[in-house]
Amino acid sequence: MLNERDIGEIVKQVVAKLNMTEESGTGMGIFDDMNKAIAAAKKAQEVLRVMTMDQREKIISRIRTKIIENAETLARMAVEETGMGNVGHKILKNRLVAEKTPGTEDITTVAWSGDRGLTLIEMGPFGVIGAITPCTNPSETVLCNSIGMIAGGNTVVFNPHPAAIKTSNFAVRLVNEASVEAGGPENIACSLLKPTLESSKIMMSHKDIPLIAATGGPGVVTAVLSSGKRGIGAGAGNPPALVDETADIRKAAEDIVNGCTFDNNLPCIAEKEIVAVDSIADELMNYMLTEQGCYLADKELQDKLTATVLTPKGLNRKCVGRSAKALLAMVGVEVSDDIRCIVFEGEKEHPLIREELMMPILGMVRAKDFDDAVEKAVWLEHGNRHSAHIHSKNVDNITKYAKAIDTAILVKNGPSYSAIGFGGEGFCTFTIASRTGEGLTSASTFTKRRRCVMCDSLCIR
Repeated sequence: MLNERDIGEIVKQVVAKLNMTEESGTGMGIFDDMNKAIAAAKKAQEVLRVMTMDQREKIISRIRTKIIENAETLARMAVEETGMGNVGHKILKNRLVAEKTPGTEDITTVAWSGDRGLTLIEMGPFGVIGAITPCTNPSETVLCNSIGMIAGGNTVVFNPHPAAIKTSNFAVRLVNEASVEAGGPENIACSLLKPTLESSKIMMSHKDIPLIAATGGPGVVTAVLSSGKRGIGAGAGNPPALVDETADIRKAAEDIVNGCTFDNNLPCIAEKEIVAVDSIADELMNYMLTEQGCYLADKELQDKLTATVLTPKGLNRKCVGRSAKALLAMVGVEVSDDIRCIVFEGEKEHPLIREELMMPILGMVRAKDFDDAVEKAVWLEHGNRHSAHIHSKNVDNITKYAKAIDTAILVKNGPSYSAIGFGGEGFCTFTIASRTGEGLTSASTFTKRRRCVMCDSLCIR
C-alpha cells in the first residue's frame, strides 16, 4: 500500500513528465495545434472504424484497467492542479468511471422482419467528435467520454479547461497507451498542450468535426449550440432537495448532506439547496446539525460568506470545490475537521440559495405545505431541467414533483450520487445533457442511426 509520501512523489513525476511533453511538443495524443490534433484523430478513426466490436472492447477493457491503476494519481493531480475537491471522493469517481461506464454493450441493433423482408436499425460512428471538458471533474469527464465515444467507433479531440490541463492530458495519454497496448491506433483521443478559447473555436468550426459534446457552464453550451454543428450540451444545474412530512427525516438529513458534500459539491447533480415542508423543517435541521457534521451560519456569517463566495462577475473561483472548513476559515471561523457542511435557513431569493455554488453551503427554504414546496423547488431549479431530489414516502407527492420539476435526473430517497450508479442502479456518466435532451449520455448517444432494408428476403417465418 502506497503511503502519502509515495503518492506525492508519483504525482510529481507525472507532472514532470507532462512538463517535458510541453517542451517537446507532442506525444500520445497531445498536440500543440488544434488542426494537427484533428488530423491525427481523423487518421486514427480510419483505423478504428474498420476494427471489430471485439477489438474496440479490448481497447476499452484496457482503458478501464489503466483508470483503476491510476485512480489515486489522477485524483491527487486534480486536487493539486485545480485546488478543488476531495482526493478520496475523486478516487471513487475515477473507479466508478472504470467500472460502470457502458462500452460496446451499449451499441445495439433493432430489427423488424415480416412478409416484405428485413429491416435493421444500426448505430454507426459520427467520426471525430469534438469535446469540451470542465475543471470540476477533469479526468472523470475525459475518461468517461473516451470510453463511450470509442465504443461507438469514434475518435475524440478534447479542448479541456485550461485550469485542469495537466490532469486532462494525463487522462488522454492513458487512453492512447491503452489503445496501443490493446492493438489499436495512437491518437484515438487527442488534446492540446495549451487549450484556449481560440482553439475551441477552431474545433467547433472544423469541417472534420460533425459532432460537439460540451460539459460545462451555460456559456460554453450556448457557444456549442450556436456553432451550426450537432451539439450535445451538458450545462448547469441548481438541484433542489425537497423533503415532505412523510419522509424518513433522519435518513433524509444523512442522504442530503452526503450528497451535498461529495467531492465538496463539485458534481452538477449534487444537492445545492433544501426545500422543507414547515412541519418537519426544524427536525431536519436538528439532525443535520447534531448528527451530520453541519455548521449553522447566522445572519452575520451568511453575509460574510455571500461577500466572499460571490463576486459581481459570478462565483469566486477560489471558493469553488473547497471544503466547509476552508470556506469558514476564509471568513475568520475556525472549526474542526468534523465540520463538512455549512447550513442555514433563508428565503428562496437568498443569493447563497438561488445561485449554483458548487461548494458545501446548503441553504434551507421553508414551505407551508407540499404544493408550496414544489413551487419553490421549481423556481430554484431555474428551468435547467438538470437534476432534482425528493425525500418522501408518498407516491402521489413524488409523482407530482416529478412532473413539475421535469429534470433529466430525479433521485427519490437517496443521495444525489446514486443517480450516476454510486449506491444506485444504472450506468455512470459525467456528461448529463439536460439542455439538449439526451440526458445521461453513453456510447449509444455518440452514434448515428442507420436503417438497412432488405426487401422480400431474409424473412424465414
